Amino acid sequence: MSGGLLVAGTTSDAGKSVVTAGICRWLVRRGVKVAPFKAQNMSLNSFVTRGGAEIGRAQAMQAQAARVEPSVLMNPVLLKPGGDRSSQVVLMGKPVGEMSARGYHGGRQEALLGTVVDCLEQLRGTYDAVICEGAGSPAEINLRRTDIVNMGVARAAGFPVLVVGDIDRGGVFASFFGTTALLSPEDQSLIAGYLVNKFRGDVSLLEPGLDMLRGLTGRRTYGVLPYAHGLGIDEEDGLRVSMRGTVRESVVTPPHGEDVLRVAVCAVPLMSNFTDVDALAAEPGVIVRFVDRAEELADADLVVVPGTRGTVKALAWLRERGLAEALRRRAAEGRPVLGICGGFQVLGERIEDDVESRAGLVEGLGLLPVRVRFGREKVLERPVGSALGEPVEGYEIHHGVAEVNGGEPFLDGCRVGSVWGTHWHGSLESDAFRRAFLGEVARAAGRRFVPAPDTSFEALREEQLDRLGDLIEEHADTDALWRLIETGAPAGLPFIAPGAPPTPAPDQAPGTPVGLGHAVVVATEETP
Repeated sequence: MSGGLLVAGTTSDAGKSVVTAGICRWLVRRGVKVAPFKAQNMSLNSFVTRGGAEIGRAQAMQAQAARVEPSVLMNPVLLKPGGDRSSQVVLMGKPVGEMSARGYHGGRQEALLGTVVDCLEQLRGTYDAVICEGAGSPAEINLRRTDIVNMGVARAAGFPVLVVGDIDRGGVFASFFGTTALLSPEDQSLIAGYLVNKFRGDVSLLEPGLDMLRGLTGRRTYGVLPYAHGLGIDEEDGLRVSMRGTVRESVVTPPHGEDVLRVAVCAVPLMSNFTDVDALAAEPGVIVRFVDRAEELADADLVVVPGTRGTVKALAWLRERGLAEALRRRAAEGRPVLGICGGFQVLGERIEDDVESRAGLVEGLGLLPVRVRFGREKVLERPVGSALGEPVEGYEIHHGVAEVNGGEPFLDGCRVGSVWGTHWHGSLESDAFRRAFLGEVARAAGRRFVPAPDTSFEALREEQLDRLGDLIEEHADTDALWRLIETGAPAGLPFIAPGAPPTPAPDQAPGTPVGLGHAVVVATEETP
């Protein structure tokens, strides 16, 4: 077998990432050597490969679903938003600069198509099948000319396209039809059919609509996936809305000891790698909430200040909302605080930033004896070490270099009393260390919480990936999917009017709204 498939979506968050992972897990369980691929990803949730390359964390999760080592070939272009007007462009795992929409779409994106196709061809030469994930919607007509992630990739590779729709949002039939009808005849010839995601209820009530959709488009539906609670799979993008009251989904199990532990995560702007707290949420009796108000820290046993793409902006946000003062009070009272990466940096004495925010010298919260200076070179590493007497692994993604001038050593950072800080993402996935850390938190918080002795985060993640594979195997027409991957889109698929509108002129005046990836930004001059 040698083939592939592109999983597109009617919208962002339709379920492309989890469907791609599910198909990868289903295929590898059938003995197929499979790899995931996403040409261009816009995400603040990233990962470092063993080769020291930064890729989207969703692709790392999909690689685990496929039971292969994550590779930069699986995500050659990563865009990391730094605000409304620009993103950091990470090419082949390394940052190449900040770029505005004007700079990116003014020929730069099209120039990357060769790199994207080369990476895809290398994967196709190594694996039996490559399952590609699109971005946003393939019917974003303002982006088609420079598209290198949806139909641009499908056309270059000759891959069939499966369009995923989130029925939980409503309007899924119109979304399927409209997505198809806004594409050119050449693109429509690759739209093989549809997959309904997050369905609740009796499928028999949906089937007449699916039959009518096939009559209108000439395309079949390859499956109806039920709504699945508590998947806890690594997400591509940070949570886009206010985190207040949002609870991180996890398996609902009673605490191993007498008490629960309450963890509050400060929902800082441009929050990155918020999945660091997933390992906490996986522990029986640990409740993880994202918060954005000072009063919500009052009953927390542990407060986590997570990573961020905008350290200085996050620091200002903490001060504006009274969270900075609440963190100072916690530290003075000996109540636990953990800062990770950018969160570690804001807990220090000062930040010298002429790179990310260009704000110069900024005073930190002063909770740790640390001074941070931002360098132009990004640190991308996979460190291994120990803390609290237990082995720890993690990964680092940061421009800020920390000078630690006191405290107890803690994972390249330091600890002062009940305040910890480290640049290491993913450290809490090390089970023995996580249990030791939660034990320290419980003692400092005065809670009779006892970490469960047998929680394996790796095993829980594997269970979730198997659940995704089960969703595909049990609720999709896998024989038809197999044929699609192996032989391509069916011949003779009908054209649905009106098709794609005329392609807009390539030149855009500064200030014209355009798209970057699947997030709308405003075109400005390129920044270094």
